[in-house]
Amino acid sequence: MDDLTLDEALDDLESAEDFLNYFGIAFDPAVVHVNRLHILQRYHNYLARAGALPQAEAPRREAYAAHLARAYQDFVQSDALTEKVFKVFHMHEPQTAFVPLSAIAVAARPEAAAGGCGCGGKGMCHSSQAALDG
Repeated sequence: MDDLTLDEALDDLESAEDFLNYFGIAFDPAVVHVNRLHILQRYHNYLARAGALPQAEAPRREAYAAHLARAYQDFVQSDALTEKVFKVFHMHEPQTAFVPLSAIAVAARPEAAAGGCGCGGKGMCHSSQAALDG
């Protein structure tokens, strides 16, 4: 891979280990084994947030290596559950929703409007009958 351009080499890289080896980043195989997808996703996220990278190959290679090293270190110092790289880790977190008071309405039951208590009983219900008997 030494004779390939950076873009050509990146096209050939498939695993987290391939990326780490290509950029010369020392790594613990046990950390990568457990977190490989998380590391690569975090690497992708860092590159996306970095904005415009240098056009010249050597500085761009250094930037790619720095972002990959940072992504790997995130999982050396932490774990996938804490880092929450993927959306699935955010699915069961408490959600906050605002409902304005004006959106809350009480729907009247038709029985209540017709003189019943609204309990759904046919004709006279227990409370209506008690009122008549009383």
